[in-house]
Amino acid sequence: MNYRYVSFEIEGGIARMTLNRPDAGNALHIDMCKEMMDVSIRCDEDPAVRVLVVDAAGRMFCAGGDLKSFADQADRLGPVLKEMTIWLHGTFSRFARMRAPVVTAVNGIAAGGGFGLAMCSDYVIAGESAGFAMAFTAAGLSPDSSSTWFLPRIIGLRRAQELMLTNRRIDAREALDWGLVTRVVADDALAAETMKIAGTLANGPTEAYGSVKRLLTATFDNGLETQMELEAREVTDNARGADGREGVAAFLEKRRPAFRGRR
Repeated sequence: MNYRYVSFEIEGGIARMTLNRPDAGNALHIDMCKEMMDVSIRCDEDPAVRVLVVDAAGRMFCAGGDLKSFADQADRLGPVLKEMTIWLHGTFSRFARMRAPVVTAVNGIAAGGGFGLAMCSDYVIAGESAGFAMAFTAAGLSPDSSSTWFLPRIIGLRRAQELMLTNRRIDAREALDWGLVTRVVADDALAAETMKIAGTLANGPTEAYGSVKRLLTATFDNGLETQMELEAREVTDNARGADGREGVAAFLEKRRPAFRGRR
């Protein structure tokens, strides 16, 4: 696919997807969501991808859904939104479940679907000027983009209700305090710090990272014994894989492990 609304590159095990509609606040429409879905499939299938970085061009991370494009659809809006959510939700599902960690750098405002994109990521680093808002009900809409699944799990029901019902914008420091983001850094350090953590993860045990993601996604739906059985299966698979064998050998030999990725 030739991308128009996102840019994509892979170098040194690090894939990078940049939202690229800066003049529109990187707002999401159906064609952009299709491109994001294609990126998610490529990252899920390509063994060379050890980590995915998601960032955005311009001064805003993502304004959420493109309300102008919604208005332009008029009587076709229902079918268009149902198709758009197929592409967008499929993207977020793959980001949450693929083996490679997703590191998202939030510059400026993340609203609506942009907020959801950050929430389905594994590591969220925000610039000091970043802000987060649900925004859906302000336009008479209900939340989508994985937010009703991730937000209550990350920040609790009461806080999720507040953000969804009032659309109150929270800044980067409050987002850090609530556990919505992993780190906050100076705006001018955001790009460098993002690539630093991406480089660390790209050199790590990708298969074990995939296990972490699968286990944490399942934990709220399983009882204790079911979850422990999944843990036993995942740790066994990793122990007999190349990265597990290398990790144990490196520990015993008192050296840094050289993880290779996919078994």
